[in-house]
Amino acid sequence: NVAMAAQMTDAHRRLLQVLMSHGIMEGSETRKLHRRCCEIDKVYYAHDKLDDFISTINSHLQPLFMQIRKGMSEDDGRAHYALVNLAETEITKMASDYTENELELFRKTMDLIISSENGFASSTDILNLADQLKTKKMKKKEAEQVLKVFVEDKWLSERNGEYTLHTRCIIEMEQYILSNYPDVARKCNICHSLAIQSQVCESCGIVMHLPCVRKYFRAQTEPRCPQCNDFWACDIP
Repeated sequence: NVAMAAQMTDAHRRLLQVLMSHGIMEGSETRKLHRRCCEIDKVYYAHDKLDDFISTINSHLQPLFMQIRKGMSEDDGRAHYALVNLAETEITKMASDYTENELELFRKTMDLIISSENGFASSTDILNLADQLKTKKMKKKEAEQVLKVFVEDKWLSERNGEYTLHTRCIIEMEQYILSNYPDVARKCNICHSLAIQSQVCESCGIVMHLPCVRKYFRAQTEPRCPQCNDFWACDIP
């Protein structure tokens, strides 16, 4: 397979190294990086060929059980690229960076976010879990500090005291979340990737990301569900 794959150049290696150090990069940043890598290493550059360029890297990463994946920010619908380790489940991957009770707090936070109506959990609700941890109870101050680290490490995003899963977390943990939360985790009806912040059709129950809702209904005079054609009762963002 690798023999058949397009040749890895220094430009490919350079992009991979930068992405590894960032963990995740926004689409426009990745496109700029693609151009810069090609210019520095004097490799043919085509502005519309980033995904092909990444496919080449992925074909060489395959034996290492790693992959660059493209995902979408649930806030603004922008594309992001993240380097994902396919060999380990994501929670075990986090285990090398965090203590057992920090991981338990993350799991409990994830439970709250995924089972919530809007894909967010309040800091109050999360901090209330800190002294109920089975591994080792956490003081509120300590838990606040841990949440800050989860935000810095791009596992969580925080807005006005409300937490949700960071785009990096959604891209990396999509399979884990879908298999561990089969009753509540759903895929967006439009882009078919995991939807945490979403709207639900009141008639047939399908879910759509907020950016997908915005895009889908932009062209329609009357918002109707793409699945059952009933009136879409939620407010269009």
